Amino acid sequence: MADANGQQAEDVGGAQAQVDPVIIKKYANRRLYNTAASSYVTLDHLSEMVREGTDFIVLDAKTGDDITRSVLTQIIFEQESKGQSMLPVAFLRKLIRFYGDQMQGFLPPYLEMSMDSFSKGQEQMREQFSRTFGASTPLAAFEEQAQRNMAMFQQARNARGDAWRSSAPNAGRYR
Repeated sequence: MADANGQQAEDVGGAQAQVDPVIIKKYANRRLYNTAASSYVTLDHLSEMVREGTDFIVLDAKTGDDITRSVLTQIIFEQESKGQSMLPVAFLRKLIRFYGDQMQGFLPPYLEMSMDSFSKGQEQMREQFSRTFGASTPLAAFEEQAQRNMAMFQQARNARGDAWRSSAPNAGRYR
């Protein structure tokens, strides 16, 4: 569950416990420093932290301003420029049109609710897929099916070969 700042609370033993976000400092030279790990990180590291569910905030090292939103947007920009496009041009144009519009205030909660709903549906689909095919990912299910198909093919080939060898003239001649 998210608090008023959009921070996620972690469920610990049935009770909600607030987990402090990792503080990332961005310096004038554009370097990012993870204060929890005492090491410099890249946008790729931050992207991985997001995927892992690690909450963080990015602060400008000089002013102390929270620049998390702009850094997350930069991560999205980099992912989009690497060819991993998820945001259609038409969607981006519509999004830009909402800036300054009287409906601008309604869009962020709607988008967040839509993403939450999509994520829940995606997780349910993964669980259903796993129950149906006994695999954790669609690719794993296809790999398992391919292995089963190859095993059946080998069995059929062996059975056919045994039948052919036993029925052929001079069957034991070349053994």
